[in-house]
Order: sequence, then C-alpha cells, then structure tokens
Amino acid sequence: MEENKTTINTIDEYILQFPSEVQVILCELRQVIKETAPEAEEKISYQMPTFYFHGNLVHFAKHKNHIGFYPTPTGIEAFKKELSVYKGAKGSVQFPMDKPLPLELIREIVKYRIDENQRKAEVKSKKK
Repeated sequence: MEENKTTINTIDEYILQFPSEVQVILCELRQVIKETAPEAEEKISYQMPTFYFHGNLVHFAKHKNHIGFYPTPTGIEAFKKELSVYKGAKGSVQFPMDKPLPLELIREIVKYRIDENQRKAEVKSKKK
C-alpha cells in the first residue's frame, strides 16, 4: 500500500504545510530558538523541527489545538513552576493556539538546555 505522506526534510518545509496564521506562530517560535541558540543546527527529528547542539536541544510541533514544545524532561523539571499553568508531560509542554507564546520563558528554557548540553559535552570530552 502506498503512503501519501510527503517527507518533510527541513523546518521551512514543516512550517509551510500549515495555514499562514499558524506559520506566523511557528516562525516566531523558531526565531526565538535561533536567536537564543545561534550555534544550534536545525533539522527534522521524530518528524518535528529540532534544534541540535551537542545532542537534541529542543523540538516543537503543531498539534490540533496547541504547539508542543519538547525541551526534554530536565528542561521541563527546571521550569516546573513557570510551566505549571500549561498542560504537559514529563518532557513536553502544550502552548494553546489561542494564546500568545511565552517567548521569554521559551528563551530561558533554551538557554538552560544549551548550558546542560554544553556541560555534558565537556564531561564526555574529558573522558576521552
């Protein structure tokens, strides 16, 4: 059986598949991550836009009624209090589509994840 799903290879392709009002939100989120993590590589991983810096930094994805943001369980745990107003799970948070994204909070979480991945990479390089 042939599958109709087209393969998404870039974050641009991912964003372009949505209506323009959603594209604006996704572009805003992407821009905040890019500004905060300029050295991070953009890619698609787990069919989601992913920023990679010494390992996966954060992912995001558009769902029916929310934007999923995936900063790993440690990123969620570190900002548990700030994220408590949103639905979420161990490694994810749901930002409702009908409310503005908490861009400053996202920026802080991305900074936290950069530091975390940087420290892990330094520890690894010392072991070699």
